[in-house]
Amino acid sequence: MSLCSDRPFYDESKPFTCLDGSLTIPFDQVNDDYCDCKDGSDEPGTAACPNGRFHCTNLGYKPQYLPSSRVNDGICDCCDTSDEYNSGIVCENTCRELGLQEKESLLHMAEVAKVGFTLKKQLIEEAKKMKEENKVKLAELQEGKKSLIDQVETLRAAKDAAEIPEKEAKEVHEKAWEERKAVVELEKERAKALEIFVELDADEDGVVSIGELQSHTELDSDGDGVLSEAEAQALLGDVSHVEVGIFQEIVWHTIKDKFKSEDRFIRESPEEYIRTTQATKKEDEEEKMPLYDEHTQNLVEAANRARSAFEAAERSLREMEDSIRDLENEITFDFGPSGEFAYLYSQCYELTTNEYVYRLCPFHRVTQKQKGGGAETNLGTWGSWSGPEENKFTSMKYEHGTSCWQGPNRSTTVKLSCGKETAVTSTTEPSRCEYLMEFVTPALCEEPQDIDNSTGHDEL
Repeated sequence: MSLCSDRPFYDESKPFTCLDGSLTIPFDQVNDDYCDCKDGSDEPGTAACPNGRFHCTNLGYKPQYLPSSRVNDGICDCCDTSDEYNSGIVCENTCRELGLQEKESLLHMAEVAKVGFTLKKQLIEEAKKMKEENKVKLAELQEGKKSLIDQVETLRAAKDAAEIPEKEAKEVHEKAWEERKAVVELEKERAKALEIFVELDADEDGVVSIGELQSHTELDSDGDGVLSEAEAQALLGDVSHVEVGIFQEIVWHTIKDKFKSEDRFIRESPEEYIRTTQATKKEDEEEKMPLYDEHTQNLVEAANRARSAFEAAERSLREMEDSIRDLENEITFDFGPSGEFAYLYSQCYELTTNEYVYRLCPFHRVTQKQKGGGAETNLGTWGSWSGPEENKFTSMKYEHGTSCWQGPNRSTTVKLSCGKETAVTSTTEPSRCEYLMEFVTPALCEEPQDIDNSTGHDEL
């Protein structure tokens, strides 16, 4: 379309009315190098009006308007040199060359659009087919979900039923083990008490006396470092001596925490220490609960099988629900007027630069990664189509990416254009943490016009 969109107002057969409607003049006063109209519209071919616009005919190329201030300024702006008609500057008319270059560019663009449009029609057909297939698949999954729910509930009931006798048998086993442990622990305590009794009974008279106990100052109760006679007698139960039975039942429980002191441990030889350590390990192993008896083990295994079957069915149900949700989203998603963008849904495209690898997964997210490896940085997740109202499908917005240091969350705008292939062609960062990605796709191609009929140029 010519820039000279005001041409209908310039009719040589009748008077000219200024475009702002302020004045009507004879047509022979148009382009007479004198400014009659306030808006300068009577002098499109001269520099007479300071606020006017000079019209370059540019025969063979595209007409254009220049501010009047750029007429005869010594710089060639119009390819037909008409803006320097009175400056003395010699300009070369380049309109033919520019016109040929533009036509070549338009022919290339038309070829791309032609191939792209053919591919777009295929994409639309594939999208229709895929949508119908997804609808069938969705119906099958929804039907399968009903029976799977029933199966999950059946297996849940079987699991619950199997866990009842298992729980009861385990409780019986654990209770018996606790009782046995208590008996063993009591026996060990009595044996330990007997060992200490023998150690304390220095004169081997069968009793532990106040004097014998006083040799163990670690049992001191008032912190003066000495176990007095009164303190020793109190530990013995206010008697002068005790026999082994009383010592095991009463005295040992009173003194055992202090008697097992570090001082005594240090006095052990290395060989004794090794034997003590090995004995302790053996005791720890003996304290482990024994294996279940055959009956209980059978109940546990039966319950395990029931749990595994239930968990597998429940997992299958969750996976099926995820598949249903994904299909519902895909079926209802806005993939363009005819679904031409649907083929991008499960694809990703990469662009490698000197420093980074950029990855665009349409309708999901955009990421950036160091070329040498490392973690990905999220440049935004799918937000919406963000093109102008007349065609929103020319731009995508990805938002809420990884936050910048002391800055906003990263976001990316993806500009779409027609192309024979599907590819990311460039990525820039026009503003901090705001990225711009160029993306070509056949889905945006329109049927090309006839170049010979669409490149004609009007002139005033």
